[in-house]
Amino acid sequence: MKKIINGKSYDTDKATQVGIWSNDRSPRDFSHCSETLYRKRTGEYFLHGEGGPQSKYARAIDVNSWSGSEDIKPLTAEEARRWAEKNLSAQEYESEFGEVAEDDSRTVLSITMATSLAERLRREASQAGLSLSAYIESRLQ
Repeated sequence: MKKIINGKSYDTDKATQVGIWSNDRSPRDFSHCSETLYRKRTGEYFLHGEGGPQSKYARAIDVNSWSGSEDIKPLTAEEARRWAEKNLSAQEYESEFGEVAEDDSRTVLSITMATSLAERLRREASQAGLSLSAYIESRLQ
């Protein structure tokens, strides 16, 4: 799905899939619902959701008549973290947002950098078998 929101393009075919949540109901069930968190090359996050006529993605098509639908919603980095914390496994969460400490010895940073550098760091971290955070820390020590 592709959608333009506030002059920005959001395209599920061009973005990187971070994680998926589903209510595990059959697509034939009117209340089925699923959401996928994506990260654009620019580092921005968005949510693609779809569901049946009794889900939060339902659309009115006539008086007392509803249809299933899909939508895209841009998310801030903090909103993406909260969605991922609620809907993804710990491993999936830490793979995207970095390792979470059990105390306040670690902090979350939101930084901006060249897209090409961010992609290179993600590739190198993956090849090293490390989270992005752990990889950057190892490079800076």
